[in-house]
Amino acid sequence: MAARRSCVIVGAGPGGLLLGYLLARAGVPVTVLETHRDFDRDFRGDSLHPYTLELFDQLGLAGQLLQLPHHQARYFRFHTPSGSVTTADYGKLDTPFNYVALMPQARFLQFLAAEAVRWPNFELRMGCRARGLLEHQAAILGVELGSGAPLYADLVVAADGRYSRMRRAAGMKTTRLGATTDLLWFRLPRHDQDPPDADVDLFFGRHQYVGLLGGPDSWQVGVSLPKGGYPALRDAGVATVRDVVAGQVPWLADRVQLLTGFDQTTLLSVDISRLQRWWRPGLLFIGDAAHVISPVGGNGILMAVQDAVTAANLLAPPLAHHAVTDEGLDRVQRRREPALRRVQAAQVRVERRSARARRAGRPLLPTRLLRAVTAVPGARARAARANAYGPQAPTLASWILEGLGSCPTAPLHGGSEGRQADQPRSSAEAP
Repeated sequence: MAARRSCVIVGAGPGGLLLGYLLARAGVPVTVLETHRDFDRDFRGDSLHPYTLELFDQLGLAGQLLQLPHHQARYFRFHTPSGSVTTADYGKLDTPFNYVALMPQARFLQFLAAEAVRWPNFELRMGCRARGLLEHQAAILGVELGSGAPLYADLVVAADGRYSRMRRAAGMKTTRLGATTDLLWFRLPRHDQDPPDADVDLFFGRHQYVGLLGGPDSWQVGVSLPKGGYPALRDAGVATVRDVVAGQVPWLADRVQLLTGFDQTTLLSVDISRLQRWWRPGLLFIGDAAHVISPVGGNGILMAVQDAVTAANLLAPPLAHHAVTDEGLDRVQRRREPALRRVQAAQVRVERRSARARRAGRPLLPTRLLRAVTAVPGARARAARANAYGPQAPTLASWILEGLGSCPTAPLHGGSEGRQADQPRSSAEAP
């Protein structure tokens, strides 16, 4: 008989891995499939917000996580030709984690995977592609692996990102809400003499802005361009990118020559979109597979993490009893969708304002209202809290936390291979 799991999660990103960890901790047998053989890819989403750090603290993992190299970002600032505006000050939050931890996502995923495989009912298959869905009478019964083998499950969770293969396989389409910008990302080294308070900063110019994210030894630099404008930028040459960065962030001018070609860059096609319905019988979408948000606020990981917490809270009990229902899947969407709609609506407003400024040929600048509001006492703390936790932040169910005992060391159910605590198990499944 073909293998069967209570839950199969497609995609080992922050949302998929965390959901797998939480379900395993709750006693649910779960398999996570990841197409790539390792996590060593250059991600743009490196922000771990206070909500995420507090969650990991509840799970007893924050101390170990924060031993990994990271940069603690306290401020979010706009810089303009007429001055700077600090919009959020995380240092004013009443939490031990009063900052955004900027950590390479690959290191975060490696850490989470190593913790997850300590649980006997968790399985991680690296280099294992889910190429399709197994379906019968409109219900999803599992996934078809790259080898052609079936993997049956009571529930398939698609956490495979903005270009979700599972979403295409299920015949589900997203509604686009109107992104007008793309971002060209690359890294430049960090120097000791760089401004010590530079954390998460936007530098506005006449036709574009430069975004800066601090790291332990480097800066992530994002240069905005009109959607679809990348071919024209390539034709203009990489010197154009260097000139923009040096002009808008003068203290980076001494190292922009290190950017010698577009092969050192990554184009992020900004998108704001969502599924009308996040589920089908036997199938649930979370994270970018369900709702793509723009980089504004840097809260893509936060939204995926909160999706995972909500799904674990609502679905672990029925999964443990092989009793997942359509109503249960719909409840996940109903709990999470209002928050996502608020986040996306704010991002659409930013995108529309940017598009109007570009059409008018005027600088992309913060409004007078924003300057006035951020000068009001307490406003920066409120803005930081709104971004740190997002709207309607879910609380992890206490019974998931209380289920924590000593880390199990037995082999996975149904297998003879032992598990290692310091690295995720990888299958031999070819992509």
